[in-house]
Amino acid sequence: MRLPLPQFEIAKRHPGHIAEVIETSTTEFLAQCLEPEDLSFPAMPPFGSWVKAYDEEAANQIYGVVYHATTSPLDSVHRARALGMSLDELREQQPQIFAMLKTEFSVAIVGFVPMQKGRKGAKGQNGNGMVLSDRTYQHLPPRPPQVHQAVYRCELEEVVNFTHQLDWLRTLLQVTGVPTESLAAAAIREVYNLRDLDRDWLVQAGRMVSVLLKDDYDRLRMILAQIHP
Repeated sequence: MRLPLPQFEIAKRHPGHIAEVIETSTTEFLAQCLEPEDLSFPAMPPFGSWVKAYDEEAANQIYGVVYHATTSPLDSVHRARALGMSLDELREQQPQIFAMLKTEFSVAIVGFVPMQKGRKGAKGQNGNGMVLSDRTYQHLPPRPPQVHQAVYRCELEEVVNFTHQLDWLRTLLQVTGVPTESLAAAAIREVYNLRDLDRDWLVQAGRMVSVLLKDDYDRLRMILAQIHP
């Protein structure tokens, strides 16, 4: 049974800090959402959205795409049951419900950016005084983020910079246990919106998918049908 994550100094939490790594492997990691300040369920990151985690020992900022999310009881023995109440009624009559559930999401790792020492006060500096280098790698990092590392939503600028190249699409199309066509389409839609509906980028992404799936017309057709700009 997984226990709830301890919550420390909520007031000082970065607004983009949404979760913490609880399981990790070479190609992906599982994160548990942090509890919100009010009586509500943790914000579940959307399917196909972009998140990041910092591997402190390797000094790599690791990027990934959310491909699965669940909300379930902390106690694996007892299942949640229908109560027939609205969220407001739950807050008033069953406030303990919100502390008895956990939200987790799985992330496919699509690349990383090495961190380097930055000058004091430099833009994008993290708590360890590190800043992103100008090198982006769209393949698996030497190691995944470690357990208990913080997970953040990616900033718009980070996603735009990372997706100039499109090799990350190959990684998404190789994820197992998930409808990869829907995953790739969701990630493309997300980036397209973050890029202010950049039609040229969308055409390039479509061409890349066409190359990767040149021998599988059915999968290609499914992805293109789900992009619907």
